[in-house]
Amino acid sequence: MATTTSVAETIWEQIRSTRSVSDDHLSILNFLFGKNFERATRIVDEGGVKRVSGIPSRRSLFLVVGESKRKEEYICFPQHLCTCYSFFYDIVNRGEQICCKHQIAAQLAEAVGAHQEVEVTDEQLALMLSKL
Repeated sequence: MATTTSVAETIWEQIRSTRSVSDDHLSILNFLFGKNFERATRIVDEGGVKRVSGIPSRRSLFLVVGESKRKEEYICFPQHLCTCYSFFYDIVNRGEQICCKHQIAAQLAEAVGAHQEVEVTDEQLALMLSKL
């Protein structure tokens, strides 16, 4: 898992530096994340990623829309946590993956600048986090 994480971080950095994704990047990310990467690209393509930043602190989190009919939004810290069921079941409990599709979508959207920016007060951001 450590090698996978290291390779993925290198790819994310390359994408962030150019704000674009090459065919090689797509191939590597698809190899690392499989079906979750495909699902994440759909979420990004559909505009399902928002970065919510608190003012004045500039602390932020991501809200990522799920693919279910309910279109739930999950609170996501791309390199650490997602509030979706898959994160707790597949990653925390079973250790089968390094991240969920929402984390991948947040990283991809941030890297290429394909997310919506939402500003809220620090109090509103704290209220969102208190519901975790």
